[in-house]
Order: sequence, then C-alpha cells, then structure tokens
Amino acid sequence: MNAIPTRSPRDDAREPTAGPTAARVTDTTPDADDGAGTHPVVRRILTRHGGTPNDRRRSDGRARPGAAGDGEQLDLADRQALRRVAGLSTELEDVSEVEYRQLRLERVVLAGLWTGRSADDAENSLHELAALAETAGSVVVDGVLQRRDAPDPATWLGSGKAQDLRAVVAAAGADTVICDGELSPSQRRGLEDVVKIKVIDRTTLILDIFAQHAKSKEGKAQVELAQLDYLLPRLRGWGESMSRQAGGRVAGGAGIGSRGPGETKIELDRRRIRIRMATLRRHIAHMRTSQLTKRDSRRRNAVPSVAIAGYTNAGKSSLLNRLTDAGVLVEDALFATLDPTVRRAVTPDGREFTLTDTVGFVRHLPHQLVEAFRSTLEEVADADVVLHVVDATNPDPQGQLSAVRQVLSEVGARGVRELVVVNKVDAADPDVVLRLLRSEHGAVAVSARTGEGVDRLVDALTDRLPRPPIEVDVVVPYRRGDLVNRVHTDGEVLREEHTADGTRLHARVRPGLAAELARVAHAAGVRQRVRQRV
Repeated sequence: MNAIPTRSPRDDAREPTAGPTAARVTDTTPDADDGAGTHPVVRRILTRHGGTPNDRRRSDGRARPGAAGDGEQLDLADRQALRRVAGLSTELEDVSEVEYRQLRLERVVLAGLWTGRSADDAENSLHELAALAETAGSVVVDGVLQRRDAPDPATWLGSGKAQDLRAVVAAAGADTVICDGELSPSQRRGLEDVVKIKVIDRTTLILDIFAQHAKSKEGKAQVELAQLDYLLPRLRGWGESMSRQAGGRVAGGAGIGSRGPGETKIELDRRRIRIRMATLRRHIAHMRTSQLTKRDSRRRNAVPSVAIAGYTNAGKSSLLNRLTDAGVLVEDALFATLDPTVRRAVTPDGREFTLTDTVGFVRHLPHQLVEAFRSTLEEVADADVVLHVVDATNPDPQGQLSAVRQVLSEVGARGVRELVVVNKVDAADPDVVLRLLRSEHGAVAVSARTGEGVDRLVDALTDRLPRPPIEVDVVVPYRRGDLVNRVHTDGEVLREEHTADGTRLHARVRPGLAAELARVAHAAGVRQRVRQRV
C-alpha cells in the first residue's frame, strides 16, 4: 500500500479529494461568478459577508454602482459620523463543531515512551496528554507508544521509530507532534529534523494552557515567568546574524579580520529574557504583599483557613460552588481555573472559616510552574485543613493522590491536616469508591454536581477545624453587646443564658478575646471563669 502524501489545505482546494466519504470540491477558474473552487464551509462564511470579490461584479465584468467612481456623495456630517456596518462579524455562529475543527484547530500526533512503568500507566499518561492537547485547542489524530529502557539522547524515540513516526504524521496529515515527556533542546531539534513538522513536549503544552487560562495580573505574570524560564536554555537560531566580538585564535576567533560589532543575536535575546525575568519576579513579589496582608488579617482575627487542592478537573471549583455559592467557572477541561478564589463560609455551629480554591495539579507538573506559582501554592501550606479532592471516575485515582501529595511536599504543605474527598461518586464505579474509602482514612464520598454526601463532608470538616483553645464562663453586661457578637462570630458558643446582670456565655474563644471578656467582667463585678484547654 502506498503511503498517503502530506497535503496542505491549499492543495485540497485545488484538487478533488479521493475517497468515498471525502467532500468533492470542483476545480474551477478564479473568474467563476459563483465562488466555486472554495471550500464549502469557507464559501458559506464568505456568503454571510457579502460573497467573494467576484460576487460584487456584474455579469459583464464591470463594477456594480457605488463600487468605484463618484457614485454616492455624502454630506459633511455623514462623512464625519461613525457608523456601524452590519454583516462584518467573523464569529462562526452557524458553523458546526466539526467544521470549526476543520478550519481552525491543529492536528496533532502524540508520542509516548514506556519506560519502567506498566503498559496501563503509559496508556493512561497518553490519554491525559490527549486531554491536555484538546484543552490547548487542537484535535488529536493519532498516538504511538515506544518501549524503551531510556529516552534516546538524539531523537528521544530512536532513529528508527522516529522514521516510523514520520510515516504516521504523513498519513494522518498532522502538523504537530507532542511528546509525553520533557525534551532537551538537542532531542527536540533532532526529532524535528526527522518528522519535518513542529515538535513540542508535555511541559510546553502545559505552559501554553496556563497562558490561555490565566486571567488575573498576577496569574499572567507567573505564567510568563515560567515560560521564559523554560525558554531560556532552549533558544536557537540567529547565531550568525551578528558576529561575536573576539581577539585572536586563542580568544576563539578566526584571527585578523574576524572582529565583529558585538554579541550574537542569541546572546542579546538571552540578556533580554533575563532582564524580563528579573522584572517579573519584582512584580510578583510586589503583588504578593497584598496576599500576605490579607493572610495576616485572617490570622489576627483567628479565622481558620481551608484550602481545596487536588488533581486538575477533579471538581474543586464545583465543590467550592456547592459549599459557598461562589459562582466560580466550572468546565469539563483541564486547568479551567488558575486564579485562586477565597470565600467565607460558616460551620453548622456558627464558626466562620475561609475556603480557598487553588490551582490544579497534574503528573510531571513543570518545576517552572511550581516555582512561579509558589506564592499561590503557599495558601495550601498556610491552611489549617486541606480538602484533597480526587476524581473517582479516573482510571488511576491513586496515581492522582500521589502526584498531588508530591507537589504539596515541595511547597511545604505535607504536614497540613488532610481530608480526602472522593468526588463524582454519581458516575463512578462503586467498587472503586469503596476501595478509596478503605485506603484513605477518614475519606468522604461526595458528588459536587448532585450534592450527595455534602452534609457528611461539612460535618467531617467541622470536626477537623481548629477550635478556640480557651473555655470561658462569663457574664457580659448588656451594654457590651459587641463582645457577645464577637464571641458568636470568632468563637464557639456552648451555652448562652440571659440573666439580670447580663448575658452569660459558656464558650470557647481565642486568647485575645478571652482577656477582653475577663477585663470587662472584672470591671462590672460579675462572675467569670476561665479554663485553658489543651
């Protein structure tokens, strides 16, 4: 069987496509009046905007009235007025999803290595790479796995398998290869020389997704810093655009006549990147000040903090919306939300706490992102409780738990009290859910979409939140209703009674509030009892 040659969209527009299911395109001359010779989808779009240039001419070849010359004169006010012209929108409102993919999206082939892992792990990783590629805005047309003990230092796959990959790319008509791993600059260049199309790795793909989804100023700066950190050692090209300044042969030059005007272009690019990275680090440090201020305010007010962490697309934002009505974007896509969201919530016994939705994690999360988002991930390290959300419908939920815990240990959050939340139980296999509940002590099974198990989650979270350490039994005068309100807001009221002298409170409070209650009760000459709880 002959190999299918690589074809470009321009070739498809000139020649009819073979095959029983392929769309037939008539080969006509450019002067056709009806716009034939154009892809049917493109012809539909052009028709919405007034047709092709030929449609705007009369059958005798002359321009229609008003197209040229002095056909239509306007008053001065009309000429100076700003008018909207209808029919110029380029939004593809009447184009189907399939047609949109044919017109816009990249066609990619995935390549993975099976090294020291089981075949199921390698295939799961490639399926996850496919989901990442679709999130980035491409369509996956094929995927291959290669069994190797270690990546090839020249082409990552090996010279023979790289040639096989080239045949797969040509047959699928792909324009990008995505490798399930991190490629060195030489491996990327060597593989591109063989397959003759663009080659990127898993790290580049994740960075691209983060760049698309970052919305806040801090998030955009963090993503740009990670991208530049990854790009710096991988600059190539332009090496001869400017000659390097050098002396004689001992200095690396070619002797007399080889002295140039200065650095090469690649060195100038590296200098600019380093300067830009230093600027971004200063901006991020400046923006971090506001986060620290808010965090210190919560600490002073002794407001417990709960961080929602977990694998990407595990349902963290859905759970936050279910618990607090936050209205955060929920989408069945990887890394749909990157910017952290903080909302205030109240336990059934009246204690206030904050819920923070953090960025999702993934296997082999680039260390550049971990460093750039360290200030964001520190929200998890400073939390009192971590709600670790895991997707029960995933083929490898245990692998997701391990990947998240590895990142948490890198940011110093491994010692934070953890509550595992097994999400999506409405669509998961009951045996998988039962196995997770048995392996993870104290785990709670919920469905953020239907609300199943949320009440049990709230009760488990209430038990794990830190309680005020000091137990007081004090009578507060009625004129100090503000203190009673603070006890209800910042403390935990065990019993409340209204007496002739004031409001009697048996509650647990923080040290600062306990001291103020004792001072007010002593000044009023009413009873008080304070006991420190361990």
